[in-house]
Amino acid sequence: MKNDHDWLPGAREARWIEGLTMPLLPALEAIETAAAPGAIPIVDRDSGRVLAALAAGRRRIVEIGTAYGYSTLWMALGQPADGTIVTIDPDRERTDLARGWWREAGIADERITIVTARALDAFAAADPALAGPFDLAFIDALKPEYQAYFDALVPRLAPGALVVADNVLWSGRVSGTRPAAPDDASTSALRDFSAAVHADPRFAASILPLGDGLLLAAWRGPAGAG
Repeated sequence: MKNDHDWLPGAREARWIEGLTMPLLPALEAIETAAAPGAIPIVDRDSGRVLAALAAGRRRIVEIGTAYGYSTLWMALGQPADGTIVTIDPDRERTDLARGWWREAGIADERITIVTARALDAFAAADPALAGPFDLAFIDALKPEYQAYFDALVPRLAPGALVVADNVLWSGRVSGTRPAAPDDASTSALRDFSAAVHADPRFAASILPLGDGLLLAAWRGPAGAG
């Protein structure tokens, strides 16, 4: 049990933890460098390391929101060698770049399938690549659509699957630490989404205050059945 309730880990702890980890792969560093100038949305490095750990032992992963394939690569590196990922993104230009970085990291093309479409459209069209069952799902796309993504994923989950969603703290706006603009639909959507998942008896959920907030929800089964 934590004894000092006034202490929170900070930059020094983050540097110490970073010092314990393996050196960053050149492909991951290349994505970070490429994403920065245009503010391409990628998870932070700490969240990437957590995704890699969560992907261990999970052979069928689905990702909503590819961007430059940074989180995709972290998960592929954490997966078993025979693991596969289906990642959804409508931006072909970005995902073509992502494929190059995955290859640079030694990830075979057949391990990662790209569905070039808006996620909800792909689910509605019953794209065969999205049939599942998946044992890990990662959500990092349009924030107002998080609940709809979640609902589409549920019937595609394998027993014991894990659903992970990024940005659920939204730089402090969800909790109210920072003010949200009156027309900010993302903040209210993320707040409602997190509340709904935590109240869903089919899942055991929590939020890691890491990066911009990672929600983890473990699939327990219909009505929370064991």
